[in-house]
Amino acid sequence: MTGARQRRNPGRGLARGAGLGPVLGLLLALVGLAVPPLMPPMIALVGRAAAEPIVVNADTGLAISGFDPVAYFTDHKAALGRSDLELNLGGAIWQFRNVGNQAAFRERPDVYMPRFGGYDPVAVARGEMVPGNPRIWAVVGERLYLFYDAPARSTFLGDPGRIIVAADRKWPELAKTVSQ
Repeated sequence: MTGARQRRNPGRGLARGAGLGPVLGLLLALVGLAVPPLMPPMIALVGRAAAEPIVVNADTGLAISGFDPVAYFTDHKAALGRSDLELNLGGAIWQFRNVGNQAAFRERPDVYMPRFGGYDPVAVARGEMVPGNPRIWAVVGERLYLFYDAPARSTFLGDPGRIIVAADRKWPELAKTVSQ
């Protein structure tokens, strides 16, 4: 298990005792000492990406089922990342095929993260939260979109502009309903 997953899974490895941070902070605050909260190492997301929930496997903590988000752009295909090339970002573990893809994502996650957090944009446009399948995808307008199934992808590609506008309207409220 990599360090990123050990920090996510409190029952294993590096995360043991991590739950003491808030308790220790509270005790020190009660006695008048100001201490910044203890947090696991994580790259902070800025701007719009920080507010978007991401489709994450509840058992593994992997974003988009472990597929490399950069590979869609560089290799023009869905490609699984490697467990030894992980990055903990936005409460999810992202995996990459190579160090270059990992570095590109680290520098510009807003470019490589799937729109609508990996939820199907056709469903989002209808007001529903349906996780996309990382094997059914499209890059449109230099953004990655994941779809529940091939018919949803076909619908999207028939008029992506209309669907994106509709999904953009619904997304802020729908995103609030997703628990991270």
